[in-house]
Amino acid sequence: MGIVKISEQMHESLRYASGALSRSINAQAEHWLRIGMLAELNPTLDYTGLCRLLMQAEAAGTPWHTAGLDNDVSKAA
Repeated sequence: MGIVKISEQMHESLRYASGALSRSINAQAEHWLRIGMLAELNPTLDYTGLCRLLMQAEAAGTPWHTAGLDNDVSKAA
């Protein structure tokens, strides 16, 4: 585990979101990082599609960061 420095504004946003969504600050940051990374790798998908990719990867027992890399967007629709 490493330390990532973020702005105070981002940390405040994480605090609000983590409280609203019943996640720890670290879990919220990891969620945003996962979604952001997948969004860059799958620019045609919306948030719902990205969440579907994460759930499919979990169900298949595959690493989340490889979700959607086959570029078969129909699986996420």
